[in-house]
Amino acid sequence: MSISFSRLKMFRKQSGYTQEEIAEKLGVSRQAVAKWEKGDTLPDIESCIKLADLYGIAVDMLVRNMSEEEHTGDGRHVFGITRLNSKGQLTLPAKCREIFNLKPGDNILVLGDEEKGMALVNMGSLSGSISRMRDKHKEKED
Repeated sequence: MSISFSRLKMFRKQSGYTQEEIAEKLGVSRQAVAKWEKGDTLPDIESCIKLADLYGIAVDMLVRNMSEEEHTGDGRHVFGITRLNSKGQLTLPAKCREIFNLKPGDNILVLGDEEKGMALVNMGSLSGSISRMRDKHKEKED
């Protein structure tokens, strides 16, 4: 099992829990939680399941190395985890910016569905697609 220790602490802090509160909810000592977060020991699978449930995430988010880009071979990617800062800004991973040709100053359309999640669309590529469609439509009319 390859748990990111910094992620354990990040999820705990994002959820607003102390080490003591996590320990109480999981039925372990505070020292055990501290050792997990430092990388001295690993939580057992039952503790991982409880942590994932508590944080509202999949166990995969705890045990997979989400810091590296994964490519499924069908044009889909998992670029890893990024963090929203206090101003509501986030930094897209370099590999994501490279693959989708995102440059500083690009306009990004943010779409959201409360059940399915969020999507980002590079308006530069969308504008180009719309222009090409418009040109094709004009050609058909002529």
